[in-house]
Amino acid sequence: METPMGYGSMRRKEDARFIRGRGTYVDDVTLPGMLYGAVLRSPFAHARIVSIDTKAAEAHPKVRAVITGAILDGLKLAWMPTLSYDTQAVLATDKVRFQGQEVAFVVAEDRYAARDALELIDVEYEPLPAVVDARRALDPDAPVIRDDKDGKTDNHIFDWSSGDKDATDRVFSEAEVVVTQDVLYPRVHPAPLETCGAIADFDKVTGKLTIWCNTQAPHAHRTVYAMVAGLPEHKIRIISPDIGGGFGNKVGIYPGYVCAVVGSIVTGRPVKWMEDRSENLMSTSFARDYHMRGEIAATRDGKIRAVRVSVIADHGAFNGTAQPTKFPAGFFHVFTGSYDLEAAHCAVTGVYTNKAPGGVAYACSFRVTEAAYLIERMVDVLAYELGTDPAALRMRNLLRPEQFPYPSPTGWEYDSGDYPRALALAMDIAGYDDLRAEQAAQRERWAAGEVGGTLMGVGISFFTEAVGAGPRKHMDILGLGMADGAELRVHPTGKAVLRISVQSQGQGHETTYAQIVAEELGISPDDIEVVHGDTDQTPFGLGTYGSRSTPVSGAATAVVARKVRERARIVAGAMLEVSPEDLEWEKGRWFVRGDPDQGRTITEIALAAHSSLELPEGVEGHLDATTVYNPPNLTFPFGAYICVVDVDPGTGRVKVRRFVAVDDCGVRINPMIVEGQVHGGLADGIGMALMELIAFDPDGNCLGASFMDYLLPTSMECPSWELGATVTPSPHHPIGAKGVGESATVGSPAAVVNAVLDALKPFGVRHADMPLTPAAVWRAIQGAPLRTDLAIG
Repeated sequence: METPMGYGSMRRKEDARFIRGRGTYVDDVTLPGMLYGAVLRSPFAHARIVSIDTKAAEAHPKVRAVITGAILDGLKLAWMPTLSYDTQAVLATDKVRFQGQEVAFVVAEDRYAARDALELIDVEYEPLPAVVDARRALDPDAPVIRDDKDGKTDNHIFDWSSGDKDATDRVFSEAEVVVTQDVLYPRVHPAPLETCGAIADFDKVTGKLTIWCNTQAPHAHRTVYAMVAGLPEHKIRIISPDIGGGFGNKVGIYPGYVCAVVGSIVTGRPVKWMEDRSENLMSTSFARDYHMRGEIAATRDGKIRAVRVSVIADHGAFNGTAQPTKFPAGFFHVFTGSYDLEAAHCAVTGVYTNKAPGGVAYACSFRVTEAAYLIERMVDVLAYELGTDPAALRMRNLLRPEQFPYPSPTGWEYDSGDYPRALALAMDIAGYDDLRAEQAAQRERWAAGEVGGTLMGVGISFFTEAVGAGPRKHMDILGLGMADGAELRVHPTGKAVLRISVQSQGQGHETTYAQIVAEELGISPDDIEVVHGDTDQTPFGLGTYGSRSTPVSGAATAVVARKVRERARIVAGAMLEVSPEDLEWEKGRWFVRGDPDQGRTITEIALAAHSSLELPEGVEGHLDATTVYNPPNLTFPFGAYICVVDVDPGTGRVKVRRFVAVDDCGVRINPMIVEGQVHGGLADGIGMALMELIAFDPDGNCLGASFMDYLLPTSMECPSWELGATVTPSPHHPIGAKGVGESATVGSPAAVVNAVLDALKPFGVRHADMPLTPAAVWRAIQGAPLRTDLAIG
């Protein structure tokens, strides 16, 4: 593998506690005198609140407080800002706007009493018509959901566009071939292992508020709490311990967090709130829910010239998306994918519906997943139309290495890549020609009337992802620039502590960042402690999501380590009585140029930096440094995926036989961790393609509020992954890394869907929407006649 010396696979440092069951999650934290909170949620998707009677609940012997929206309104806490400059009710006051919305909060001596007391609260509702279809929500006669906003008479949130519309329309008017397809990326849920929760402890004596919360963005949470509660920010401490998965679900602030804070202020005791699984699935941030119409303009011989897209984005009852301010549709700009185009244009309209707030950056790098899925489905639709092999079509249109850095038609600059090499490697690993030959023989038997058994499908996707949210001059959330800090301190004995602003949710930060410091300074990773998840102990930063950990905070780590190394150079010069300019670095030591025997190790230098050694005037001692890293550009990892499926036409059942994934995430710090990230993302993609769906009935009732209804993939549905890699360093990242946390989730759904639809080609099926459950596949087959004249591939 093309990695610098010093980087490489090593066991994760954090696993020592995890595999022994010694991790500390929010629900593991118990404080003296702690009370427990529970949320009363609306059974209706849309209803006016006539009255709330809490007397019976307040009379419960173990209840210490019952909080309603009216109480919060008196404290000026009834509404809170979302991460998209919208507002969201903490507890509903006027009406409820989605099933599961928070109506009241009970604080009791134990969690069972708190739950029991919810049944004693009497709420009178006046049901209102609900709208759960984003297209229907735009109708003039649709129920207005956000009538709390002055003058609001419709459900429109925003209109946003990217690219050159006139140039795109001109190419389409000249095109030899135009294909159009409506594509739905349905609403799905991150479903983390640990649900959302918080413990709030307000000290009335010191005025200090401490919150244990499983958030991906501790510092951003602290700032928002200061905005909401009016408390001085330096009096708020957020502690985010081990997180049982986040995937974007734990970026925003939920009403339960705020209610726990208010409960602690009211009672004078710590208050814990932990949601159950149904609450998590029903009311916390969803993802996707994009209704997309894609068009491709091409020549008859398969040259893609332009892409045109229109989107209706369902954001639920409150616009709670964690997107950069300037990009309300996230990084959907990359809908042009990995292809060399003359022009492109997209238009996105955001809409309110009677669903829980959606649009979270769920392992999707700010809507890149939807964009990648659309373009990869459209390329397969074009291949279907032209009767050409989808791999050959992609290979013809992929960007070439000499085109980088590549200015995309929508204004992004892709940093580096060798796309044809990645696709060729994936095809080689898969044995692509042999797969097509096997498929052709199978289809010949079908054409001859030998119907029976399964149908084989081969699906391809090629994706380019945009990650590492920044630079801050272009990207912020609530006015907070998307840059990250890092602090590094080397103790006198040569041991080091690195403090970072991003929060791990399972990616192995404690190992990866230690490896970066080890590579830069020559200190063993075992002697480097990585501190994160505590706002009193770490520098400010915007958190972990959008696969920004290594692209931004990893870069900050490299930069701060290099600052320490340069400081060590000055100290070494004083120790060796030479000018620092006369020293050269080799891993772990500075030595005199031309005399390698005259040198000092980083451990020796660290001790001297804390000693009575006389340093040059104006030079401070110690080996400490801080930095704030503002990335000059996003990074653009990419990959080529090939999926092989077998489809039973009698039942519609899909079995994933093989999955080949070739990823290029730039320099790989720890290949084992990278592969683990890819494994998880591939399983995630299979789940979204074949089974995951948050559905609603016409009244807005959530039909996916348990794991009996919302299905997740298991090892039984996943094959043994076949991984490959190319390494194309990012030219602007300090160590050439690009990030990989979301790549497999971005690229895999399209590969699976394309494989299933490839299997269904003999039936004339051109497209079917996810999830491709057995019932959906069976219906697609029944809706089209058997075709025996379709070109293979």
